[in-house]
Amino acid sequence: MRQSGLRPLRFGAALCMGVLGSSAAYAQDAAQVDVSQLGSFVRWTGVATSLIVIAGAWVLLRLLAGFVSQFGTQFAARRLTMQKIATIAQFLIFIATAAIVLALSFRIDKTVLTLIGGTAAVAIGFAMKDLVASFIAGIIIIMDRPFQVGDRVSFDGFYGDITAIGLRSVRLQTLDDNTITIPNSKFLSDISSSGNYGALDMQVVIDFYIGADQDIDRAREIVNEAALSSRYVFLAKPVVVLVTQQIVQNLVTVRLRLKAYVLDTQHEKAFETDITLRCLRAMRENGITPPQMLLPN
Repeated sequence: MRQSGLRPLRFGAALCMGVLGSSAAYAQDAAQVDVSQLGSFVRWTGVATSLIVIAGAWVLLRLLAGFVSQFGTQFAARRLTMQKIATIAQFLIFIATAAIVLALSFRIDKTVLTLIGGTAAVAIGFAMKDLVASFIAGIIIIMDRPFQVGDRVSFDGFYGDITAIGLRSVRLQTLDDNTITIPNSKFLSDISSSGNYGALDMQVVIDFYIGADQDIDRAREIVNEAALSSRYVFLAKPVVVLVTQQIVQNLVTVRLRLKAYVLDTQHEKAFETDITLRCLRAMRENGITPPQMLLPN
């Protein structure tokens, strides 16, 4: 009885071991098939060539950036045009390099497309969704042009020049010489302000405050003359001095707001400093003083 009871157990154990062995063998065969299929799809000689193509694209981008920088230094009037052309050329180089590397590294057929689409779509989709969104946003920025390379832009508390519109982000060089990297997708939902919008000249606003009892007409003449005689002013556009009276923190003030255009956005702060220094000196010589504190009744 004891021996006859052990036979079914031994038979069941052998059957389980056989099933497990068959499953393991099937999984191993499937893995070998996948590896062999993947190996047949990849052109290993093309992979080495693709590395050379990527290195060549990197060198080409560096040469392009150096050429644009040197050209912009020698020909300031064409600087913005060259920067715009360089931005478009960078996008074309990125796209062409990706297409060439894909064509060299893989044997593109229906099976490859099915394999790539089935196994990598989900992983790449989650890993690159932000990159794809920023890439599409970059194309929209190029086409819609809320700003251009070389523009002086204010965005999210930062103020400076757009130096590059790249595949993923926009680079902004602040007036403190800091490089700010902003994802392209940010510009689709947030507000940005462009001071010159593709032009070299840009309006600069400078405020002066004097007392309400001072010679306002003379002060206005001083500000106007300082702007017209500045070496940085762009006289092809109007120079305006606006006068308003304000009360700020118990001070009766007259604000003289100068609106004038600078020849080049790079001279904005030099223009502002030049105007401010000469106006303050002239007002001091003419006895024009700042606003005085109101006395309580």
